[in-house]
Amino acid sequence: MPSTRPRRTTVDWRVFAREMASMARDLLAQDSVGATLEHITRAATERVSGCDAAGILLLHGKRVETLAPTDDLVVESDRLQERLAEGPCFDAARTGTAERVFRIFDVTAEQERWPAYATRARELGVGSMMGFLLYTEDEELGALNLYSHRPGSFTDDSETAGWLLASHAAVAFSSARSHAQMEQALATRHIIGEAMGILMGSHRLSEEQAFDVLRRYSQEKNVKLREVARRVCDEGRLD
Repeated sequence: MPSTRPRRTTVDWRVFAREMASMARDLLAQDSVGATLEHITRAATERVSGCDAAGILLLHGKRVETLAPTDDLVVESDRLQERLAEGPCFDAARTGTAERVFRIFDVTAEQERWPAYATRARELGVGSMMGFLLYTEDEELGALNLYSHRPGSFTDDSETAGWLLASHAAVAFSSARSHAQMEQALATRHIIGEAMGILMGSHRLSEEQAFDVLRRYSQEKNVKLREVARRVCDEGRLD
């Protein structure tokens, strides 16, 4: 059903700029990647005129991953594009795509670019769409996708607002992911150090020898080094 949420028909860009500044601070203050993404998609439905639902699509080869959807419509649309291997969000998330932004006035009119997707998307309740490639200078991250139940809901102002939101979102997403990766690296280093200490104490090995035991076991058993280290910490030994 169409959203009953009040909509903006015009954009006061001074107010919008203040909202973006506040949102940027809020994004960087989130304590996880998931929370950051949920903040992004919720902001899209609140700040972009015409937007009923939003989500972030990541493409892993031909497999689609949907993150922080605000509505089941987003998940259903992404699954449809995955099954068909076509669609605007699918294309926007492809690394190297030339089209950083797309805006579809009416999905049923997109028979030339995405014929299989267009008809089925309308059956899901999609009227119009916008998508923005989430990228930074060093990496491409996926696509921020905005949906409306009605054709023609997104205007030039909607596109500008969405593009500004996506620009902030890409930086925040990249920062949150880098922070999570750093925390994981630190945790991995800690557990490897603990495992080395156990081996050094139980087998009278040097630090270098203990690490070499972990490394060789990892290679021979084709098990990640951190999992080998976790096994030593849990069991006190290797098989």
